[in-house]
Amino acid sequence: MSKISIVIPVYYNADTLMPLYQDMKEKILGTIGDYELVFVDDGSGDDSWKILNEIHDMDPNVKLLHLSRNFGEHAALLAGLSVCTGDCAVTKQADLQEDSTLILEMYESWKKGNNVVLAIRRSRDESKVKVFFANLYYLMIRKFVNKDMPVGGCDCYLIDRKVIEVLKLLDEKNSSLTLQVMWAGFRTEKIYFDRKNREIGKSRWTLAKKFKLVMDSMMSFSYAPIRFMTYVGILFDVFAFIMLISVLVEYFTEQVPIAGWSSLMCVVLFSAGLILSMLGMLGEYLWRTLDASRKRPPFIIEETIDSTIQKKDPEKSNE
Repeated sequence: MSKISIVIPVYYNADTLMPLYQDMKEKILGTIGDYELVFVDDGSGDDSWKILNEIHDMDPNVKLLHLSRNFGEHAALLAGLSVCTGDCAVTKQADLQEDSTLILEMYESWKKGNNVVLAIRRSRDESKVKVFFANLYYLMIRKFVNKDMPVGGCDCYLIDRKVIEVLKLLDEKNSSLTLQVMWAGFRTEKIYFDRKNREIGKSRWTLAKKFKLVMDSMMSFSYAPIRFMTYVGILFDVFAFIMLISVLVEYFTEQVPIAGWSSLMCVVLFSAGLILSMLGMLGEYLWRTLDASRKRPPFIIEETIDSTIQKKDPEKSNE
């Protein structure tokens, strides 16, 4: 009999954890068969860990991981996948914006032989501004990174044991786990759902984290930023050459004096800004290379609570 692992990253979700577990218990846990719930506390500063322990006392199939600090959702999911024991694993957000019955649909799709099942947003019950920028991100991903990225994007997905082992081998930092799953290229099916608005708790998905996701997605899976720098450099050189020819022609044919300090400073400042932007982009690549060369683990598990093996001890993630 197959077993499914449900991996849930937790970050300041004290308000939603118990309703989330009750919702899964009512809708899927009684019918899904052999399962385990892997909650990964990504350095929450609220009562999330306390509530997770209460859930663990209620259900022996619950496994808890507590990371030593906040490593980000990518690392938290990878930590959960590294310890899960199911034949397949599904990721789920803790904010109650996805119906738990979606897991049943994904599980049935996996039983048909699909290695990856992506849950695609058909609609989003959220503000127009948030939807606009989310769609803009996915448009960029389709254009520059992966043309198969769904229009609505996806937060949760189901992957089988083969894909889990591939992700553990990749062991990448500053990346997107969703794009890694899609990059692996296994047999994939898409299932559509309607994403609800968040009604409980406050989102910790800040602008800084969104910007980092864009940078990580572009620089981990695409050479477009480097190619963009080349194209801009060539275009700027062509424009400068045309302007030089134009100035010289006007000077020798119509005796038009060459403009002085003001125009020169505009060109210098524009050039300096362009060069600094390019250097900053190169710096992003260099930093990622340095970060990878250090071979630090993408996460550190401070504490594990697992009833099946009756242990509670610290361990490192990259074993």
